[in-house]
Amino acid sequence: MDDTACRRFFLEPVQSLHRRYAALRAVFVEGLSLQAAADQFGATYHTVRSWVRDFRGHCQAGQIPPFSPSRTWDDLPAQAPPRRRRDPKYRRPRIVANSA
Repeated sequence: MDDTACRRFFLEPVQSLHRRYAALRAVFVEGLSLQAAADQFGATYHTVRSWVRDFRGHCQAGQIPPFSPSRTWDDLPAQAPPRRRRDPKYRRPRIVANSA
């Protein structure tokens, strides 16, 4: 079976959050240097350095990184704020512009 397209998905991410995730994973898990991760994922050294700085800050603060699903660090579902439902009969007032 030819898995070339599947391999390319992981090795050559196109979406920005996917690229950031892959670069951070390469730095923290695989031990790539910031420059090597930048070269591999099409970013500048300074961009990857910023990603690493921000990611470390999020981790130290116990915050969920922006590319993660809405879950807490201990893998429990995060509490979403309750949604308020509008009265189905409610209509927004029209805004009428004055034409003077």
